Amino acid sequence: MIRRSFLAALAFAAALPLTAWAETPLAETPLKVVATTGMIADAARQVGGDQVEVKGLMGPGVDPHAYRQTRSDIVAMTRADLILWHGLYLEAQMEDFFHDLGRKRTVVAVAEGIDKSKLRGHDDYADKYDPHVWMSPTLWRDVVVEVQEALTAARPEAADIFAANAEAHLAELDALTTYANQALAAVPENNRVLVTAHDAFGYFGAAYGYEVMGIQGISTQSEAGLNRIGELVDTLVDQQLTAVFVESSVSDRSMRALIEGAAAKGHDVGVGGELYSDAMGEPGTYEGTYVGMLDHNITVIAGALGADVPDRGMNGKLSAGF
Repeated sequence: MIRRSFLAALAFAAALPLTAWAETPLAETPLKVVATTGMIADAARQVGGDQVEVKGLMGPGVDPHAYRQTRSDIVAMTRADLILWHGLYLEAQMEDFFHDLGRKRTVVAVAEGIDKSKLRGHDDYADKYDPHVWMSPTLWRDVVVEVQEALTAARPEAADIFAANAEAHLAELDALTTYANQALAAVPENNRVLVTAHDAFGYFGAAYGYEVMGIQGISTQSEAGLNRIGELVDTLVDQQLTAVFVESSVSDRSMRALIEGAAAKGHDVGVGGELYSDAMGEPGTYEGTYVGMLDHNITVIAGALGADVPDRGMNGKLSAGF
């Protein structure tokens, strides 16, 4: 079924008129790149600079665990010079499609290059890994390098440009790591518990010494049962935790149930803020970049849990003060 739909879309794409973009002389033509997640799209823009034209498939608030390619996505990918997807079972429902597409276009799973010894196991699949590696800037460095290598292979004549851009972006990630270490270490130790909608923050917790409790598992497709919510309510009450966090790409319904459950036991819990988990902020905003997304999360978490943080994050660019 997937192969038939792919071939039909390929024929449809071939029948469309050539765009003005395609008529540009080769030397002046940016490399056409399609990326699944916003985080990968941002890495491609940071490394590629004016040598690339990047289309991201999954925008703000989109859950990659449930996303399925549309007809327009297929057309864009069949016309791209390079397709970058995450891998590590993040886009599980699209894997067959990417394997088919790889027979005709250059398709790279950029997170698959990370040394598996650095990865966390998956909650639901013994032979899979937690895909949320973007929650650690240190791990994300490896993905940026994979993006650089993929762009260089696609356009070798621009290798020096990609290398210089990657070096500058990696320096930004190092600065982000320094800020995270400082801000998150300022939270009192007994407050270093992060309660979220799903278990997307495991690498974050491991990197900065936080206990992470998700209502759902690593995938948002897992159901949040009443038993799990009851367990977390008891934890909130027993540890006297006062802040939980909602996510921009996950419904807050279960989180509301958690807050109401704690209230029924006489314990007041509030929302510490909204975090970006599986998708970034709006395009054109600071939070719509990888660095801005993580700066937001770090600042909101540290501030809500008791640290003194800069009002608008490490670069003073956050859209709203804490």
